[in-house]
Amino acid sequence: LHALWNVLLAGSRDSVAAVGALLVFGALLLAPAALVTGGVSTAALPFVAASAALELGYFVLLARAYRDGELGVVYPVARGSAPVLVLSAAALGLGKEVPGLAAVGVVLVAAGVMLGARPKRPGFTPQEGEKSGRLGRDPLFGLAIGATIAAYTLVDSEGLEHADPIPYLFLIAAVSAAAYTGGLLATRRGLDLKRELNARAALTAAATFGAYAMVLAALELAPAAPVAAVRES
Repeated sequence: LHALWNVLLAGSRDSVAAVGALLVFGALLLAPAALVTGGVSTAALPFVAASAALELGYFVLLARAYRDGELGVVYPVARGSAPVLVLSAAALGLGKEVPGLAAVGVVLVAAGVMLGARPKRPGFTPQEGEKSGRLGRDPLFGLAIGATIAAYTLVDSEGLEHADPIPYLFLIAAVSAAAYTGGLLATRRGLDLKRELNARAALTAAATFGAYAMVLAALELAPAAPVAAVRES
């Protein structure tokens, strides 16, 4: 599901506006399930706010990276770097115990994913030279995106101690959608957003938040670092 929605988003006509449509549809799709599946305690609200802010940064970076970047570089670097960052933060920053075999597994999965980051070999025409410059930025975008993924994964692993996954995810999606679409409207991109509100965006949203909901369910059962690593397989 995760690979599917990234391919759909990267192939959209306008990735910046498409992210807005994705978030709108995501909030709408999650709303009915959120009403009937558990609840969110007040203790979870700071985690919801932090995760929504990180998700917003994640989607802004992703939209910008896919606007003229290469999926085959941005995606593997982002997904491959995230588990190692989660592992490092959990073990060093948060003082959480990570089993030795799990740590080895995280590093091996991340290394395998990173091996997929193969940019096309640039040529010498002006057009290819310009693309080469963009490709030089793609790994940096990937690392920045990986850092936001690691951060919201760690936040969510704590937040889920105070909330059920679906309503927790709905609140994150709703806040992110409101902030992102508000930014599009403020920059007079409302028509671009309207054009992207189509069946493709609805499918992308279903895959996006379906994958995220499964990750949140997994975080209730296992430590964040192994979950993050298997997620990238």
